[in-house]
Amino acid sequence: MLLYPAIDLMGGQVVRLRQGKAEDKTVYPAPPLAYAKRWSEEGGDWLHIVDLDAAFTGNHTNLEIVSTIAKSMLIPVQLGGGMRSAESVKKALDAGVSRVVIGTKAAESLSFVSDMVDQFGADKIAVGIDAKDGMVSVKGWTEVSQLDALDLAKKAEDCGVKTIIYTDIATDGMMAGPNYRGLERMLAAIGCDLIASGGVSSLGDIQRLGQYRGIHGAIIGKALYDNAIRLHDAVASRTQTL
Repeated sequence: MLLYPAIDLMGGQVVRLRQGKAEDKTVYPAPPLAYAKRWSEEGGDWLHIVDLDAAFTGNHTNLEIVSTIAKSMLIPVQLGGGMRSAESVKKALDAGVSRVVIGTKAAESLSFVSDMVDQFGADKIAVGIDAKDGMVSVKGWTEVSQLDALDLAKKAEDCGVKTIIYTDIATDGMMAGPNYRGLERMLAAIGCDLIASGGVSSLGDIQRLGQYRGIHGAIIGKALYDNAIRLHDAVASRTQTL
């Protein structure tokens, strides 16, 4: 299971939100590149970057920062947030990221997902499914759609997507552990790689997630910044579960 330390960007700063609420954020003091280098040096397999400004507004004001990070890292970077057009996907890939995460637009248009897979390749496209009570949330988690998360995952896989990132909004930033039941249901529904996101708060969570066949990776956010998990310990803990 790969480890994806997370960097959430807002206004050029690294932040963490509780349950995706912009008004309930914590700002961390170091520059984004400093955190990126730290997570790389401590053994992260990928960097998971979310441009929250783009997620909320569609404006990719943090892309220059993302490009600097991507071009400075020896590990790959995936970027989500506001990927709602072919132009935004292309700009992100041109900036140096290895994979983009399509969220809101996937919920609106599966044909767009198919087009992006055809245009850029399945390895360059992931679909992010953010769920609240099993229903897909969109536009930076500001709206809950009428789409069932499992149905969207199945249809995205049918479009050729190889990687799905599943986030349970209720657990994100809450330091209470992942929604294991939701992950189990998602694993039963799809055959492609699944990345678990939301609620990872202890080495025990890393070990438990590592025991699920089909969970390709785990995203770790607030727990790293609050020192509840040290990334090098998580790397060692993951190794012990193999």
